Amino acid sequence: MSLDLRVARTGSRMLARLIDLVVQVATFWMLITGVGILAVLVGQTGLVELDSAWFDGIVVVVIATVVLGYPVLLESVSGGRTLGKYALGLRVVRDDGGPIRFRQAMTRGLVSAAIEWPGLLAPPLTWLACLWTMTVSPQGKRLGDYAAGTIVVHERTPAVWGWMPPTAPGLAGWASTLDLAGMDDDLALAVRHFLSRQRQLREPARGRLAYRLAAEVAAATRPPPPAGTPHLAYLAAVHAERHRRALRRLAAVRARAAAVWPELVVAPPPPGPWSSPRPPMPGQAYPGAGQPWPAVRSAVPGAADRPRIP
Repeated sequence: MSLDLRVARTGSRMLARLIDLVVQVATFWMLITGVGILAVLVGQTGLVELDSAWFDGIVVVVIATVVLGYPVLLESVSGGRTLGKYALGLRVVRDDGGPIRFRQAMTRGLVSAAIEWPGLLAPPLTWLACLWTMTVSPQGKRLGDYAAGTIVVHERTPAVWGWMPPTAPGLAGWASTLDLAGMDDDLALAVRHFLSRQRQLREPARGRLAYRLAAEVAAATRPPPPAGTPHLAYLAAVHAERHRRALRRLAAVRARAAAVWPELVVAPPPPGPWSSPRPPMPGQAYPGAGQPWPAVRSAVPGAADRPRIP
């Protein structure tokens, strides 16, 4: 999940496009030279009579391969990267943060070839339309991104942590009884990423992601949440309780270290943005309240109280 990544803007995307353009031009000349030499050798054998139509067809096929095949193939097999994007640390992901598939890569490539670059309809106007769309879009999307449901992000520069929702009223007592031994660091980090970016996600992607994370957390912890607890409120309570226990363990370690070597203990860092108990906006409820919990397992001891991952 790419929830902690920063959206790529026009400057970085245009620079990546220039790098890809240089690579495409070099690839075009290498292919056209190699295919041309091969065609001449075949023509000398007398098996095929070559004329100008043959060479025109070869040029069209090579252009289509370079313009459409290059980005579609690389983005499909490399997880949303071309050489230009890889050089600048960019990657194409779906709107919900998941990796793109061949369908999204092909849609982006077709829209790019037909409208954006090189553009088969009205090149100067479509280039300006593409730049304007990327500039005014809050997420830096171009026309191909809107058509494919994708977004380009910086994978090497994490975004600043956003506001973390506090424990909902009435869940503090239940959270204090949680057994968090089965919740590993990777799952806890995924929950933290989602909570810090959940306001930037749209429905139904936010609801589906909250549903899946809540199911994974519930399968690794016990007891189950009170009936009717929204998924977001459940995740926020589990994260806050895990963070509180981590701070308590850290304080105990520092107290023991201070008793042995006081000069070794440094002042704790200032609290992060997740520790400010800011309530939801007026009139804003926790999303996902109307969604049912997944079905339960019955073959694993104690799993009857846990929702199953869909």
